[in-house]
Amino acid sequence: MENDWPAFKSEFMQSLQQRGYLHQCSNAAELDALAASGELIAYTGYDMTAKSLHVGNLISIMMLRRLQQAGGKPIIVLGGGTTRIGDPSGRDESRLLLSETQIAENKASIEQTFKRFLHFGDGPTDAVMVDNYDWLKGLNYISFLRDIGSHFSVNRMLSFDSVRLRLEREQPLSFIEFNYMILQAYDFVELFKNYRCRLQMGGSDQWGNIVNGIELGRRTEQAELFGLTTALLTTASGAKMGKTAQGAVWLSDDMLSAYDYWQFWRNTEDADVIRFLALFTDLPMADIEALAKLEGADINQAKIILATEATRLAHGDAAAQAAAATAEKTFGEAGRDDNLPSKDIDQAVLEAGLGLLEAFVLVGFASSNSEARRLIQNGGARVNDQVESNMHRVLTLSDLDNQAIKLSAGKKRHALIRPKA
Repeated sequence: MENDWPAFKSEFMQSLQQRGYLHQCSNAAELDALAASGELIAYTGYDMTAKSLHVGNLISIMMLRRLQQAGGKPIIVLGGGTTRIGDPSGRDESRLLLSETQIAENKASIEQTFKRFLHFGDGPTDAVMVDNYDWLKGLNYISFLRDIGSHFSVNRMLSFDSVRLRLEREQPLSFIEFNYMILQAYDFVELFKNYRCRLQMGGSDQWGNIVNGIELGRRTEQAELFGLTTALLTTASGAKMGKTAQGAVWLSDDMLSAYDYWQFWRNTEDADVIRFLALFTDLPMADIEALAKLEGADINQAKIILATEATRLAHGDAAAQAAAATAEKTFGEAGRDDNLPSKDIDQAVLEAGLGLLEAFVLVGFASSNSEARRLIQNGGARVNDQVESNMHRVLTLSDLDNQAIKLSAGKKRHALIRPKA
């Protein structure tokens, strides 16, 4: 477990320990030996419930990156099959079942994210991406129950957190969700048979599912498989990592701009910045330890480095540098930069007049008119850098400054509204 680790010899396990990833691990000494041999193949699975993964998924992606950096081979399993079931872990209600078209669209979008973090190809350490629908779709139900289901105890399945907590809260758990852990265990065995994959990694909420896969592999294939989890991250203030008042922090720039992604990391709490530098950037630990000595206002420099390095991984170097430059100009000079997130609207809308409440909802600074109203009442709304207290204000073409209207929510969120013919 997390406080009783052996003295690791492999680069992979040393990196995970030094950077703060390790939480639970089965048979850590033997896993370390396998990693040191240079033959470790590991996977992490991702269901495709949205068009983008979010920052909450990032820590597992970074563990796959650490594996590849240390000479191991990462496998990404996209849950084309399990997405049709729905993982009950950490939820009070069933996930909405998506259509075939929605799952296909989500898959096409999510695939692009991994190409920023991992190198794909045919080499021994190149990453591989597979879809569990390929082996789940053809299962014979009777044969599956007999050959796989017979290895699972319902009594034990009821004891796992993903099921037990749902039942304790008296929330319904469908039979289809109850099968999820069996399918995930089956995935692990399939990956062992087809790719010699020996390790499954994930968040600590997946520990029960991972253990099921380890045991199924031992019973059906006489295989020695391993599991490793990282703790589910919260910020120093106790908030769930990757969740903000505006919603999830998406990894795809189609759902969140590189600038807003940069700003998310720049707004990291002081107590979290060093921990996040270790987890979410490639900076050497020696450099991170030097940054840990910064105090007071100087900690902001570490936050800027965190934001730029994290954005470089997710969006590329050019986008990271542009976001940093935009932030410096916007905040350092109290000006406006044309690289700020923008929303194009028909010019006719501004000719007729766009209500301020609607405008703040339009650019994503509020989820409703009521929330926008509270923002204005609390003094956090600005139009072209001027505080605006009139919630009945109407924006028109006369508000254009350099062909755009700048809206701000507080001191850190900015966006432009641009008219289009």
